Amino acid sequence: MKQQENQFLIDSEALSAKALQKKHELENHPESRTNLLAYQSGQEQIQSDIYEKVMFHVRDYQAEAYTGLDVQRALQHETKSIADLKAMLSPAAELFLEQMAEQARIETRKHFGNTVYLFTPLYIANYCENYCVYCGFNCYNSIRRMKLTPEQIEHEMQIIADSGMEEILILTGESKANSDITYIGEACKLARKYFRMVGVEIYPVNTEDYAYLHACGVDYVTVFQETYDLEKYEQLHLAGHKRVFPYRFDAQERALKGGMRGVAGSALLGLSDFRKDALATALHMYYLQRKYPHAEISLSCPRLRPILNNQTIHPQDVHEKQLCQILCAYRLFLPFAGITVSSRESKSFRNGIVKICATKISAGVSTGIGDHESKYIGKENEVQEAEGDEQFEINDNRSFSQMYQDMSAEGLQPVLNDYLYI
Repeated sequence: MKQQENQFLIDSEALSAKALQKKHELENHPESRTNLLAYQSGQEQIQSDIYEKVMFHVRDYQAEAYTGLDVQRALQHETKSIADLKAMLSPAAELFLEQMAEQARIETRKHFGNTVYLFTPLYIANYCENYCVYCGFNCYNSIRRMKLTPEQIEHEMQIIADSGMEEILILTGESKANSDITYIGEACKLARKYFRMVGVEIYPVNTEDYAYLHACGVDYVTVFQETYDLEKYEQLHLAGHKRVFPYRFDAQERALKGGMRGVAGSALLGLSDFRKDALATALHMYYLQRKYPHAEISLSCPRLRPILNNQTIHPQDVHEKQLCQILCAYRLFLPFAGITVSSRESKSFRNGIVKICATKISAGVSTGIGDHESKYIGKENEVQEAEGDEQFEINDNRSFSQMYQDMSAEGLQPVLNDYLYI
């Protein structure tokens, strides 16, 4: 069943005819595909040792080999080792989920109190130069493309800021031609007029570009590795600069070298063996924290969601119980790290997980381009069509005001900003 689902994800007839035609061309002429490990022109190489450290543990990880006794031993340790993390991510740990959740809840309250941080993403463009078969933005997918003008960006930001939101995450499709670094930087300068915290989730760039964005007001950078499985990465990323696996892997480190205060990352759970990808994610952030102890490190936990032209995409056997297990393991292994749960997840799951181990949650979310007005002026139950198509379907469409009320009702303290510049 897993193989069939995975095969359907790669070859789905629900993708656009143009996308399928291009895929078949690449399959029939593999010599035309760029080397997964070969850097492209202009891509900086920083000679980091983190990748090998992560993959040393991931390559031979056999989750099924761990027993209940291994999990019990792990939970007895006050400070969790890498061996403990491996046990907590194993199938055997599912029987100890309540115990893990209680330990995670205590650890979260110890370091973060009763707070939950709120933010919203703003997509300013959906042009893309990559062919990733699971993404609605992929360059061969037939969708409405749009790039907001500076005036439109500021209009969207003002609507969001007027709601009381103080943190924004700016996103684009991965197209340097249509969303170059200057365009993104100018958007970040606008964001600084309205928000105290500004993050970006864009295509990976070089250290000097991250330094430029930091000078434009960016606090943190988020980059999803998608999957740490090289073979699967090759199958899913058919064309574009995103095919260069190591350049993407080192993005967070380049961002820190460029002066960013914080970085975040994750695999997209469901693309490959989710236990190995979860292990790689945790270790990636762990080694970054050890190498850059001043940095604020965060993890996300996105699961695969349906996309335009392919509504039949589903995660590979990553259920909510297993997602909860992964997040509890993250918290116990990385007690000081932030954990973000996006609107990909259901309202009930997000309401529950923030009381256990998550520290940050999005609100008033749209993955389309140019439709935040419906999210922020009491119109969340009305349908306003985005001018540019969305990247994926969200699962929790609560507005910022509703999310604030719901978090307060859960006994939590919503926090809009935790950092002051002096």
